[in-house]
Amino acid sequence: MQLITDTIRAQRIANGRLSIEHPEFDPKPVVKLFTPDAGATWLISECDPQEPDILYGLCDPGLGEPELGTVSLAEIEALRGPLGLPIERDLYFEAAYPLSRYARLASGVGRIVT
Repeated sequence: MQLITDTIRAQRIANGRLSIEHPEFDPKPVVKLFTPDAGATWLISECDPQEPDILYGLCDPGLGEPELGTVSLAEIEALRGPLGLPIERDLYFEAAYPLSRYARLASGVGRIVT
């Protein structure tokens, strides 16, 4: 499965540029990635336009402490869950809220809720 399509990549870069120009910009996540055999989830909203491998979003490695931050796309692509399954993209995810709202919800329950 292709984790990041051309459309998703373009939107991440556009959001990254807007975030640089407007620090108050609070985009919706453009992609949800997850481990099908573990509890890790990532809601990615943007990337550094100069380094598109560095993603920014809400990251939950499945330890009950989701947080906003950066993650390497190459590292996500290399990850495997306990059963050896690769990371997948949620094909049906469509963000209803800005990233900050997902972060508030996640901090209250200890996991990403979509």
